[in-house]
Amino acid sequence: MLRNVAAVLLDGVHPFELGVVCEVFGIDRSDEGLPTYDFAVVSAEGPSLATHVGGLTVSTPYGLDRLEEADLIAVPAGSDYVTRTYPPELLDALVRAVERGARVLSVCSGVFVLGAAGLLEGRRCSAHWRQAAELAARNPGAFVEPDVLYVDADPVITSAGTAAGIDACLHIVRKEQGPEVANKIARRMVVPPHREGGQTQYIERPLPRSQCDTVGEVLVWMERHLDEEVTVEQLAERAHMSPRTFARRFQQETGTTPYRWILRQRVLLAQRLLEGTDETVDAIAGRTGFGNAAALRHQFVRAVGTTPNAYRRTFKGPETATEAGAESGTDAA
Repeated sequence: MLRNVAAVLLDGVHPFELGVVCEVFGIDRSDEGLPTYDFAVVSAEGPSLATHVGGLTVSTPYGLDRLEEADLIAVPAGSDYVTRTYPPELLDALVRAVERGARVLSVCSGVFVLGAAGLLEGRRCSAHWRQAAELAARNPGAFVEPDVLYVDADPVITSAGTAAGIDACLHIVRKEQGPEVANKIARRMVVPPHREGGQTQYIERPLPRSQCDTVGEVLVWMERHLDEEVTVEQLAERAHMSPRTFARRFQQETGTTPYRWILRQRVLLAQRLLEGTDETVDAIAGRTGFGNAAALRHQFVRAVGTTPNAYRRTFKGPETATEAGAESGTDAA
């Protein structure tokens, strides 16, 4: 049973990520019949730590010895966690915790601390999408999943950027004490107990056009005619090439096939329309070349990890999404 929780900090800790852990595990909600945790903030580098917010410091009487009794050790994010070195005493304490059956949790860049302790070796893990490649490079034995909000590779739980730490903390509560407890804590925090989708919906990834010397004009034409069905033969004719030569040049200059390129551009256009207009999903499907809402939904979920209406709720607001979804009648989130 989860009873004893510690958040361990280093210089440069980010207050928000620390606050996430404190909010879920550090507040006494026993008056509502919710469980309480023996919670402590632990310093790995002296009694007073600087944060990345100017003038704000964190003081605590607890040192690394406090970790020896914790059922869960959380490592919030901090500045320069990607490249800095860590106290060997902290890394040893994390390894001992896992060996005796405790869990460890990272929030955002706190995952690099777990990596330095060797706890990611052979395990699935998550990181902020901007840091995923670096995490993989520094931990070649880890299986980094850049699109998800968190990964539970028990006893190692890793979460992605900032707010994904809330998702991971609530997941641990749900796993240990059931959905009713997790849902009540989420309501108190005014957050969803479980979010749809993953990080993919938050990543801006326009496809590069660099070095598109021979197909550049065709790319411009394709972007302007996303609502039209085109074949490789038609595109090759516009480029004054044979279909085989065009397909080869297109792959060389864009890194993908014409079909995948135009599919990604259609999804990107759908994202912009969902964010910036009140058009129905059916109308957006027509403008983006998918033809109907069902086809748009299928490709959107594959590319973004969530439905068009769920995406619109996230980036535009629930009222608009509900109205637009009701009009189309085909995209229940």
